[in-house]
Amino acid sequence: MRLAQIRLHPVKACRGFEVARAYVERRGLRDDRRWMLVDASGRFVTQRERPTLALVRASLDDERDEIVLAREGMGALRLPRRLAAAAALPTGRVPISVWRHEGEALAFEAGRAWFARAIGVELLPVFLPDEIVRPVSPTHGRPGDEVSFADGFPLLLASSSSLDELNARLAARGASAVTMERFRPNVVIEGAAPFAEEGFAALRIGRVRFRAPKGCDRCSVTTVDPETGVAGREPLATLATFRQRDGAVWFGVNLIPDLPDGAREIVVGDEVVIESADPSA
Repeated sequence: MRLAQIRLHPVKACRGFEVARAYVERRGLRDDRRWMLVDASGRFVTQRERPTLALVRASLDDERDEIVLAREGMGALRLPRRLAAAAALPTGRVPISVWRHEGEALAFEAGRAWFARAIGVELLPVFLPDEIVRPVSPTHGRPGDEVSFADGFPLLLASSSSLDELNARLAARGASAVTMERFRPNVVIEGAAPFAEEGFAALRIGRVRFRAPKGCDRCSVTTVDPETGVAGREPLATLATFRQRDGAVWFGVNLIPDLPDGAREIVVGDEVVIESADPSA
């Protein structure tokens, strides 16, 4: 098995992109989901509520050390790639919530008006600096495990063979194929049997070891067409015919990195080695 894709989503809910290499940090890939969008109450907003966020594309400007957000026909919004908690911002820290997590983040007020024009509603971009720690749920994590603004875990892994199997079933039902962007993974592997990833307990990608604490139950974000920003029924309806259990539909597995000596790089083409399997899978 090998690493086939690395995908970054610098702003949670906005469109991501592929990179050839990335650094794995304790809370996930560097530059991945360190920014998020919140409503007036501080609650996180995703494509579940605003599917047209799929039309907002993110990219990195390495020369200016910025994240660039763009939607066709509009000027870009530029966000600093990193903010320190002590940064002199107009509003400083603001309260935020992500699922059951209640905490704080740094506000970037200049983004409100841009999102009002881009998708028709004011949303505030907020940043999670290194000084603010969001822990992984103790149900599945260990002391010291942390996560950025991803739903619950530092990384998400998917398999190209699992997507191929799903697309074959979609075709049999007369539905269109979907791309991996629907599932918003960080790493995509190839060379495994379809859905074999759900049996992983620990694995190594290149020089980085990961734990795989649980599978990923999927929501309506998978039904949003990233090219149109319109939600439908697929692929969730087809997944439900063969990937449903415990009242949820599953695709991919969550990962927690073990990094005893700091960040390490992963590169497309790296070998993927399974170190232990989950006997219950």
